[in-house]
Amino acid sequence: MKNTLLLLALIISTAVTAQKINWMSMDEALAAQKDEPKKIFMDVYTKWCGPCKLLDKNTFGDKNVIDFVNENYYAVKFNAEGTEEITYNGFTYTNPNYQPARRGRNATHFFADALKLRGYPSLVFFGEDGTLIQALPGYKTPQQLEIFLKMIANDDYKTLTTMEAWEDYQENFKGTFE
Repeated sequence: MKNTLLLLALIISTAVTAQKINWMSMDEALAAQKDEPKKIFMDVYTKWCGPCKLLDKNTFGDKNVIDFVNENYYAVKFNAEGTEEITYNGFTYTNPNYQPARRGRNATHFFADALKLRGYPSLVFFGEDGTLIQALPGYKTPQQLEIFLKMIANDDYKTLTTMEAWEDYQENFKGTFE
């Protein structure tokens, strides 16, 4: 009996720690939207970016973030200096200046340029139809990210047309991520 309980505890512990965000490519997310419309949440990172690694570990490893993103978004992981081809709005974006032997920083992918991203990490939100909603630069804790995840998932952002409205929204927001 004791061994059975130990085994059960190990299985439950492994299942909890193994839970992750269901990352996909941008092309996969855009294709999935055609069958089941859902917003896209994109993590734009680079291999050399320290805050990007912290975001992966601390924020994207948080159970609340994992659960909310997996339920409400198609999650995309995009290397802003990688070689992935992305077809968006009828145009295929590439990184023709990528140098495989180069260490550290590399050429910026044309899709990152098209999104006008200037820092990493950047978190980018797209609507159910693939249209760009907003890019959010910089590292965010689970608690800092929560307001943006929920505001966009619930379409609250559509009513926030002034700085005053945004400030009121922030003031009245009741976060639940601990």
